[in-house]
Amino acid sequence: MSNRLSPFLAVMMALGFAFLYGPIASVIVYSFNASRLVTVWAGFSVRWYGELFANEQIMRAALTSFEIALMSATGALILGTATGFVLSRYRRFIGRYFFGALVTGPLVMPEVITGLSLLLLFVAMEQLFGWPRGRGISTIVIAHITLGMAYVSVVIEARLSAFDRSLEEAALDLGARPWKVFAVITLPLIAPALVAGWLLAFTLSFDDLVIASFTTGPSATTLPMVIFSSVRLGLSPQINALATILLVVVAAFILISARLVARTRRSAGS
Repeated sequence: MSNRLSPFLAVMMALGFAFLYGPIASVIVYSFNASRLVTVWAGFSVRWYGELFANEQIMRAALTSFEIALMSATGALILGTATGFVLSRYRRFIGRYFFGALVTGPLVMPEVITGLSLLLLFVAMEQLFGWPRGRGISTIVIAHITLGMAYVSVVIEARLSAFDRSLEEAALDLGARPWKVFAVITLPLIAPALVAGWLLAFTLSFDDLVIASFTTGPSATTLPMVIFSSVRLGLSPQINALATILLVVVAAFILISARLVARTRRSAGS
């Protein structure tokens, strides 16, 4: 049986890739357009990249998004690792399936519902406890941790489920305490999964628009929110330049994450 693609399948695959990535390619190409009109090519230029970096509003929003993503990814990694460890190592305890459903719920729940529910929660907490006073970076971070830890826990649980526990058992037999075994043996062996989970949570937080829009206030504006507002008023060549930079950064994160996950699966299978 031949492994070669038929001409029909090759054409369909090419059309599918063109449909998916053609608009992205046009954004990248027109980010180097000299004309202010985003649909008229007037020659090669990098002027919009210069104007982009001189735009204080966009730079401030990018710094805010980076700060939020950094804190959210770190918090999601800590909570997601603990959750994945519990789900993997403690198979039988009362309410395990209910706990697992609560953890993975954000994976399938629409972001509009998640954002609205968190908004109502923050409003109720402010009325009852006086915290948080208004909404801003802290509320966005909490919301993004809720979303990111679900993804991290799935990655960590999958890695720990295929983990060879003979090394841990040998260390315990030699007198090492459980926390020592976890810090010296378990964490280094699942380090690729930890990095992959952190990168995934960082990317999800940095790119989020819906949940951040519900849980933020006047004191914090993220980069996706600025982009969405700018596009509603008319597409600017600066947005094309910004989108190109974001595509490169996000693609790099995704490739690194995919490579680490693939390495983790190979090491688990060996």
